[in-house]
Amino acid sequence: MFSKLDEVEGRYNLVQQQLQRPDVADDQNEFRKLMKELSDLEKVVSVYQHYKKVVQELKDNKDLVANESDPELKEMAKEELPGLEAEKESLEAELKIALLPKDPNDEKNIILEIRSGAGGDEAALFAEELFRAYSLFGSNRGWKTRILDISEGNQGGVKEVVAEITGDRVFSTMKFESGVHRVQRVPKTESQGRVHTSTVTVAVIPEAEEVDVKVDPNDLRIDTYRSSGHGGQSVNTTDSAVRITHVPTGLVVTCQDGKSQLSNKEQALKVLYSRLVQIEEEKKRKEDSDQRLSQIGTGDRSERIRTYNFPQSRLTDHRIGLTVHSLNAIMDGDMNEVIDAVVAYYQAEALKRQSEQG
Repeated sequence: MFSKLDEVEGRYNLVQQQLQRPDVADDQNEFRKLMKELSDLEKVVSVYQHYKKVVQELKDNKDLVANESDPELKEMAKEELPGLEAEKESLEAELKIALLPKDPNDEKNIILEIRSGAGGDEAALFAEELFRAYSLFGSNRGWKTRILDISEGNQGGVKEVVAEITGDRVFSTMKFESGVHRVQRVPKTESQGRVHTSTVTVAVIPEAEEVDVKVDPNDLRIDTYRSSGHGGQSVNTTDSAVRITHVPTGLVVTCQDGKSQLSNKEQALKVLYSRLVQIEEEKKRKEDSDQRLSQIGTGDRSERIRTYNFPQSRLTDHRIGLTVHSLNAIMDGDMNEVIDAVVAYYQAEALKRQSEQG
């Protein structure tokens, strides 16, 4: 591990030197590329440098305990040892995670799709509430959420909502949210007070650009129509909504949030590219059994991943065996405890696989 960390630190120093060269400063593309690499490397190097400092402090304190003649100094050094040992272990764990193979999508923005499943109107109501929870969670992290398309439920809520979420490492944080989310509660229309079970499906797709996938323009059928039900002042006044059909796959994407047809077309294409890239990645995973096994639980929309039990204010994540009793706070966007726990679980699984292979 430490030889790899030394290599990372060496590369970090080299990139810093390259950025000082006049020819690099004049080449904006190369300059931005190196600045991005420097930023990524700095996250690891800063932890590694802190680790080396702690290791040195630990060594110095042990030397004091063994060789210092002043009883008071010796006792002070001895008292600091447990804290330094704990910090060293914590930093080692952090460095192991930092050296895991990078998911190329981790830095990307996402397309978030939430659809009501079993449960009719109650599922549509929960789909809207879950989308609100994710939006608030993202807002707390400084992310921006933009609804691209929405289909309202018959009695409120949403049958489907598609949104773009942009910000720092959105996919890295949200990628394990894909799957079936189950809700248990008494619907407002239930006169007998019985608890009903409904479901919604969540899909988290890394945002893609046209350069990420080859699409023949002749394979696209683009239709425009008048926006309905959701949007700004332009709703029902112009044919600004766009529907794009990718004929070979039958994929259909709609966008009606923007006030201009051009804006909606650009956003719809972005969603289409993202879905097509996801389809290709899923094909590759199925062709590679080891890769498929390593992805279990990370994106299967048919997998029941979580239950939200409102009568008991309980949330259970079935993949990691986590249960918390703070459902109201979670639905108000305070999802850090749950999402961070899931991310940590899959990082630990990746470390385990790496050690088994090594």
